[in-house]
Amino acid sequence: MFLHIDIDSFFASAERSVNPKLKGIPICVGSRSNLEIFNKKRTYIKLMNNNAGAFVTPVFYSDKKKTFENYFVDEIDGRKKIRGIVTTASYEARKKGVKTAMPISQALQLCPEMKVIPSNYPLYHTLSTKMHAFMRAHMPKVEQYSIDEFFADVTGWKSDEEVYAFAKMLQEKILTHFDIPVSIGISKAKWIAKLATESAKPYGVFEVKDINAYIEDIPIKDFPGIGKGFQKRLEGHYIRTLGDIRRKKSLFDSWKKPGLQLYARVTGTDNEQIESKGERKSIGISRTFDAIEGSDELKRRVMIMARHIIYMVMELEASPRSYYLKINYEYGVKVKKTLTVDRVFSERVYKTLLSEMYEAISHPQKRAIKLSLNVSNFSASKRITLSLLDFDEDRKDLELHKNIHDLRTRFGLDIIKTGNEL
Repeated sequence: MFLHIDIDSFFASAERSVNPKLKGIPICVGSRSNLEIFNKKRTYIKLMNNNAGAFVTPVFYSDKKKTFENYFVDEIDGRKKIRGIVTTASYEARKKGVKTAMPISQALQLCPEMKVIPSNYPLYHTLSTKMHAFMRAHMPKVEQYSIDEFFADVTGWKSDEEVYAFAKMLQEKILTHFDIPVSIGISKAKWIAKLATESAKPYGVFEVKDINAYIEDIPIKDFPGIGKGFQKRLEGHYIRTLGDIRRKKSLFDSWKKPGLQLYARVTGTDNEQIESKGERKSIGISRTFDAIEGSDELKRRVMIMARHIIYMVMELEASPRSYYLKINYEYGVKVKKTLTVDRVFSERVYKTLLSEMYEAISHPQKRAIKLSLNVSNFSASKRITLSLLDFDEDRKDLELHKNIHDLRTRFGLDIIKTGNEL
C-alpha cells in the first residue's frame, strides 16, 4: 500500500508553526521575482540547497529582514504600488476567493483583513528536510516528491487492514511534533494515492479501496501530470473524466509510451515504486522584471544570473555540457538559443560561451521583461570525450573557480564578481 503525504497550505502552515498568533485568521504567503541579485551594492546572498533531489528547487536568500512595506511595496513617481503574487493561501483566505498565483493587490481587495507574509524559504526548506527525516524514521520506504509532498510504501510492513489507522497515527504525530497539518491519501497504486490526497484535504485521510469506482467521475484536469495541452487532446476524443480514459484503452495503446504510461497510472496498473532521491538533471534560474531597454544592462543581468548557475553547479560538483538562454521581450516576443560543448565547466568557459549566445539572439531595440538560463546534460554521470585542445586551460580554470566558490560560500555569492557584471 502507498501513502501520499501532502502538507496542507505548507508555507502558511510553516509560518503558523513559528507564530501561533497567525492561526485561525486569513493569511497568505507572498513572493515576488527576486531582483535583489541585480543590485550593484553587496547583498550577501546565499544558497540553501538542503533538499538536493530532482523536485526540490534550491533557494537563493539573504538575511535581510523582510516586511510587507520593504518587500511588496514599491514607490513609483510618489505613488505606492503593491507587487508580488500569492504563493500559498490559508483555507480562511481561500474561502474569500484568494488563490495561488493571484496578484497580492487583487487578493487584498477580496480579503482586506488578510495578513500578507513575505516568503521565508530557508524556514520552509529546513522544515521540509526535518519532516522527511521524521517520515524515514517511521516508514521503511519514503520518497520526497516536492518540498511539501512525500510518497511512502508500507507494503509488507503494515497489513492492508492496518494502513488507515497507521496513517491517522502518523498524521497526529506530525501535528504534535511539528505543529504542521498534513493530508494523506492511501491506495495500492502510487499515483492514485496522490489523487486521493485531494479527497482528504484539509487535514484528512482518504483510502481508495475500489480504484475503478473512485476514478469514474473525476475530471481529467485533476489527475497529476495531465497538463492543459494534453487535456485539449483528450477532449478532442470526447474524454472528460478518468473513467472515460479507463474505457478507451485501445486509444492509449496507439499513443505508444506516453499513452501507455498515462493509462497505467490512471487505472492503477502502473506498478511504479518508490524512488530514492533523484539526481538533478538540470539547473535553471529565471527572473521577470519591469521592461528594460538597452543591451548593456540586459547582458549584465545575464552574467549575474550565470554566476548563480555557476554556484549551484559547483555545489553539485557537476559539469554540464548543454547551455540554454531565453529572452522574453514585450508583446510576446521570445528568442532562445542552446549550445552543447565538450568542455570542462568553469566560470570563464560558461560566461564566455553564454556571452556569445546572448550576442547571437539579443534585440537591443526591444524591451526585455524576462531572462531564463539553464544548464543540463551533466557529464559527471556519463563518459564523454572532452576537447583535448582546451583541456589543460579548462582544468586550470576549474581549480581557480573552486577557490572562488569557497570564498562565495563563506562570504556570500556576490563577494567576487566578474567585470561583465558591473
